[in-house]
Amino acid sequence: MNTKPTSLSSIAFNKFIKNRIGLFSFWYIVFCGFVAVFAYLLAPDNSPNANTMHLEIHTKKPFFKTNILYKKKENHSEQNMVDKVFFGNKNTPTETPINKYVINKDTLIVDLYSESNIIINQKKIPIQQKNSIYKVKEKTFILGTDKYGRDLLSRMLIGTRISFFIGFIAVFISLVIGVSIGSIAGYFGGIADKIIMWIINVTWSIPTLLMVIAITLALGKGFWQVFIAVGLTMWVEVARVVRGQIMSVKQQQYVEAANALGYSNFRIITKHILPNIMGPVIVISAANFAAAILIESGLSFLGVGAQPPTPSWGAIIKDHYNYIILGKAYLAVIPGLAIMSLVMAFMLVGNALRDALDVKND
Repeated sequence: MNTKPTSLSSIAFNKFIKNRIGLFSFWYIVFCGFVAVFAYLLAPDNSPNANTMHLEIHTKKPFFKTNILYKKKENHSEQNMVDKVFFGNKNTPTETPINKYVINKDTLIVDLYSESNIIINQKKIPIQQKNSIYKVKEKTFILGTDKYGRDLLSRMLIGTRISFFIGFIAVFISLVIGVSIGSIAGYFGGIADKIIMWIINVTWSIPTLLMVIAITLALGKGFWQVFIAVGLTMWVEVARVVRGQIMSVKQQQYVEAANALGYSNFRIITKHILPNIMGPVIVISAANFAAAILIESGLSFLGVGAQPPTPSWGAIIKDHYNYIILGKAYLAVIPGLAIMSLVMAFMLVGNALRDALDVKND
């Protein structure tokens, strides 16, 4: 009995899962999405924006260890779990790096951190053994600390949100605008097509980064402004592809049959034409994900992207690119590798989808 799938979607799915590089890239993207959503639960520093600074231990190498004196907040506001997951713990204790500590009866004696391990500043803190607001614990900074003494791993994890979500929002905006405009131009043609193509050509002639910067400056610097600005510049390619695809299929028999049955133009476009041309659009969307991540990183590097203290991979590179010649290149290389790997994953998934959806060669 022949169990070979016959539907185009089943054939495309089987081809995609056989592409090991594309499948691995897909799961890497899923992993990054998981990290983006639950970043504050995974980050060692779960304060808002992972912005706990320790200037005494700035630019330390990966796996740097030191003792930290924690002081709990006595008057803290109530915060539910959902708020902690998405916005960080607003009641994180105050952290102070120390070299050594001694507990003498009801007194905690600490030596504040110094590079030479020489006692420069010693503090005596009265404590109660029960329900003490002070606690000393050794902390390991797996990726080291940045120039402000913040945990680089936490900044990288939370920065995944910016790079990942900008792809979703930008692609969503580009699909809504591009598919709508491309459908009108391709299906109706005539004057509508000429006007839309003129707008597309004018928009296409403007450099993408220049347009994004202009829109960002017009909307203002910020988190959501960058998302909208990138999305408003990526619809052109989607519109061109949708227009071309609709022009090539609107003369097909199933479209003529729908017209003969008296279906509305809106139903014909949405129910009959668009489902049959989404293959190329999906491939372009994967490429646009990668482009959006690169554009956001470039904007953050130029200082017009997500504003401090919001962590962004591009902003981390901007803060530390001069350390490349100071023997601490990892501060800029680590976020650079993160950007490269995520962009490459989206591009490889796009290539795998292109090959999988090309079922004509089977």
